[in-house]
Amino acid sequence: MSINIEIFSSPGCGKCGHAKEVLCKITDAMGGDKIQWREVNILEEIDYAVGLGVMTTPSIAINGKLVFAGLPSAKKLRGELEQQLQTMEGEQL
Repeated sequence: MSINIEIFSSPGCGKCGHAKEVLCKITDAMGGDKIQWREVNILEEIDYAVGLGVMTTPSIAINGKLVFAGLPSAKKLRGELEQQLQTMEGEQL
């Protein structure tokens, strides 16, 4: 079982590119098999993004729920992912 992350971005957004870089580094450090992520272009999937409550980019949803409605610090993002992993592992016991 893994965490599913969606990073909502728009073309030409510098912060979105930075968010993807940070997410890649954190994913690699925590173990790529535990975290699956995809980029969601809000221009192509606007209805889906709005349905989750995305109003700005970058935004990050974890397991189908909007968690960060803006660019979090790397520390906050990593902390949230670690908490999500601990919760998942606790549910599997």
